[in-house]
Amino acid sequence: MKIYTLERTELLPVSLETAWGFFSDPNNLPKITPPELNLRITSDTEEKIYAGMIITYTVTPIPFFRSAWATEITQVDSPNYFVDEQRFGPYKFWHHKHFFAEAGDKTEIRDLVHYSLPLGPVGRLANLFFVSRKLDFIFNYRSTQLRKLFGN
Repeated sequence: MKIYTLERTELLPVSLETAWGFFSDPNNLPKITPPELNLRITSDTEEKIYAGMIITYTVTPIPFFRSAWATEITQVDSPNYFVDEQRFGPYKFWHHKHFFAEAGDKTEIRDLVHYSLPLGPVGRLANLFFVSRKLDFIFNYRSTQLRKLFGN
């Protein structure tokens, strides 16, 4: 099984408390997800994540293909990090660590994603030509939305 890594870091001009408050509320996920993914949270969600929380949603990763996805928040160390892991969905494996740290008067947000795709060689080709680009697009969109919400 081939495991891919995506890592992103950015600075937000907000306090650690503000950044944590935004990212630890699963109801904010649609605000930073590209509209064409048509993300819909399908579970009842609380305003704050906790270890063991299950969040279900649907996404449209490619046109005309709707996929159900279930994520478990497996670790939470407020306000330093949390981890979400796919329990079922479009990936064979998905492990996403979200780190938060004070950086002067800003907050550094670092994402570390490890993922794998099904279908062996077909999955590797899909990653090369589509999935890695789509993930870059999603995280670039997120960065743009965060700047709109919180400034540079």
